[in-house]
Amino acid sequence: MADRPARFVIVGNGAAGTTAAENIRKLEPAAEVTVIEDEPYPLYNRVALPPLLKGRVQERNVIMRKPEDHLAKGFTLLLNTVASKIDAEDQILYTQDGAAFPYDALLVATGGRTRKLAIPGADLRGVYLFQTLDETKAIVERILESKRAVALGGSYIGYELADGFAERGLQTTWIMRGPRFLWRLLDEAGGEVVHLLAQDMGVDIIYDDFAAELSSNNGAVDSVTTLGGRHVETDMVGYGIGNDLNVKILEGTGVEINTGVVTDACLRTNISNIYAAGDVAEFFDVVISRHNVMGTWDNSISQGRVVARNMLGANDPYDEVPTYVTTMFGSRLSVLGITPDVMGGLEGRSRVDLDTRHYKKLFFYEDRLVGAVIIGELRGRRKLVQLIRGREPLQGAREELFDIGAAAE
Repeated sequence: MADRPARFVIVGNGAAGTTAAENIRKLEPAAEVTVIEDEPYPLYNRVALPPLLKGRVQERNVIMRKPEDHLAKGFTLLLNTVASKIDAEDQILYTQDGAAFPYDALLVATGGRTRKLAIPGADLRGVYLFQTLDETKAIVERILESKRAVALGGSYIGYELADGFAERGLQTTWIMRGPRFLWRLLDEAGGEVVHLLAQDMGVDIIYDDFAAELSSNNGAVDSVTTLGGRHVETDMVGYGIGNDLNVKILEGTGVEINTGVVTDACLRTNISNIYAAGDVAEFFDVVISRHNVMGTWDNSISQGRVVARNMLGANDPYDEVPTYVTTMFGSRLSVLGITPDVMGGLEGRSRVDLDTRHYKKLFFYEDRLVGAVIIGELRGRRKLVQLIRGREPLQGAREELFDIGAAAE
C-alpha cells in the first residue's frame, strides 16, 4: 500500500455507501474509491419518497447527487451494475458482467428489500412494492387514474402507503395482520391514536386480517379478498410485509451472517478488511451492549461517516441514537433510540390525549432512558435524544421526563 493509494470498494450507493465514499475521499484524497450500485440513480433521498407519493415534492427534490458530483468528489460510481461475488482471500469483488475490482478494504452497504406477496394475483398490474424511486413513480402514475386503493401491512411502509393514498384523495382501505399499527411498539392507547388520525383522513382500517387473494379485470387488480372473508374493491394495491436484508453477496466469504452482516462496534466484520454499514449491518450497539439492526436514514448517514474513518485506520465505535421522524395522517411520528420491536425486556411508560391525538411512550433499560415513540407534539425530542445518548442512570426519575418540552425548544 505504500507504493499506491489504498483501494476501497463499496457495494451500495445509498445513504451509508455514498456518505462513506465521500468521507474517505475527504479524509484521504489519494484514495481510489469505487461504488457499485444496481439501481440507475445516484444517491436519492428515500425519506422523500412518501412526500413524492403524496405529491408534496417533485422528483428533482428527491435526487441528492448528480453523476458530476461524484466526479468532483473523486470517486467512481458504477450504476446498473450488480455485484455478484467476493473473493475474500484474494480481496477481489466481481460484478455480474465479469469485471474484477481488487480492494484493500471493502464496505457492504446493500440495505434490504421488501418481501414480495406470495398469494394468487400478486403479480397483477396495479400491485406495487414501495421502496425505490422507480416503484414510487409507478405508484404515482397509477394513482392518477384510480379512485380506490388498498394498503397492506401494519408497519412503516403500510402506513406510508395508506397516508399517501388518502392524501391523494383515494378511497383508502388499510389492512394489517396485527391488532394495531406497529403492535410490537405501540400499546393499545398508541394504536388508538393512530386509528383516530387515520379515521380523520377517511381511511378504513381492517385489523387482524390480511389479503388471501387479489382478483383482476383484464389483467389489472380490481379487488382484495381477505383471509377473514372480506371483499374490498380497489383500483390498486400497495404493500409492505417485511424486509429481507441483502446479505447474499457475502455468502461463501467466511463473513459472519445472522439477520444482517455481523460487525463489531466499529462496523468491522470478522474479516478485518470487510465492513458493513446502514440497514444491512448487525452491529454491536454500545448503548445496549448487544448486537442491533437499525433501518433509519439518519443511522445510515452516521454509520457512513464512522465506517469511513475506520476503513482508513481509526477504531471509532458507532454510538449514535437512531431517529425516525415522519408525517402521519396530518400529524407527526417520531421514534427514538431502542424500542421493544428491536429489543425485548424494556420497561415502558406512556401518556396519551385522545382529543388532541397526542401520545408519548418512553422506554427504559437498567434504569436508563433508551428510547421513545411520540405522536403529535414533538417538542422536547432533542432533549430526549441527549438523555438517551448520555446513558446516565435516572435514579428512579420517570414521570418528569414526559414534561420535557413543555416550553418550546
